[in-house]
Amino acid sequence: MSRNFELLNQAGKIHDVLTSDLEPELRVGPVPVAMEAEELVPEVPLAQSLEIKGTARDEINKLVQRLFLVSGAHNPRRVVFTGNEPGVGCSWVCAHAAESLAAQVQGTVCIVDCNLRSPGLHKMYGLENHYGLSDALVGSGTVRKYARPLSRKNLWMLSCGSSTESWPTLLTSDRMRSRMSELMAQFDYLMLDVAPLQNCNDGIVLGGLCDGVVLVLKANASRRETARKALHELKTANVETLGAVLNQRTFPIPDSIYKIL
Repeated sequence: MSRNFELLNQAGKIHDVLTSDLEPELRVGPVPVAMEAEELVPEVPLAQSLEIKGTARDEINKLVQRLFLVSGAHNPRRVVFTGNEPGVGCSWVCAHAAESLAAQVQGTVCIVDCNLRSPGLHKMYGLENHYGLSDALVGSGTVRKYARPLSRKNLWMLSCGSSTESWPTLLTSDRMRSRMSELMAQFDYLMLDVAPLQNCNDGIVLGGLCDGVVLVLKANASRRETARKALHELKTANVETLGAVLNQRTFPIPDSIYKIL
């Protein structure tokens, strides 16, 4: 049997990756102010919800609880999800965590596809990708008009958007900072799906604009040295590492037995 991922760290400080002491402290800045709820509630959803069952669903819920909903803690509201390399399942983790969070809170949740190099969130929902973040960065009007409602009345997505010749520099531009400020004001929670750190520094730049980064690793594939390098780069840039997720870990025993161990 298999679980889709395992949260490797919860509270405390990361000492090393893929070892026994992976526990970063959850620390965030001020909570953003949300817009009036009636301005964000769509009449009809435009996409079906993502469904997962069994242990994978339980682990996603645990991730959301530990990251966003710890009682008495100053929990993050704006989080970057990025991998240390391509193919670790970062978009899957980000999207399903957003679905779980939206089901557990009253506030609005927006998933933002910041992977302009290889966007994938719109495919997960079966939606087109012709109008989104890149359009908002070069266009006018409020950023909310570029977002689309999903399955729940409090869940939205800002897809990558249509391609543009200047896309390599868009995410590090002043315009991106301005649009991020708008998003923070208009949604209670932001979850950004960002290209792997191995490919670019988008995760570091955007992590600096948010409350921190969740690093997604792939079991039996991600190398320790590569993961350590990613953590070092985040630390050097003074970007908070909120946690690490080990995705697609397999277990030789049935889920029913694993749960009672």
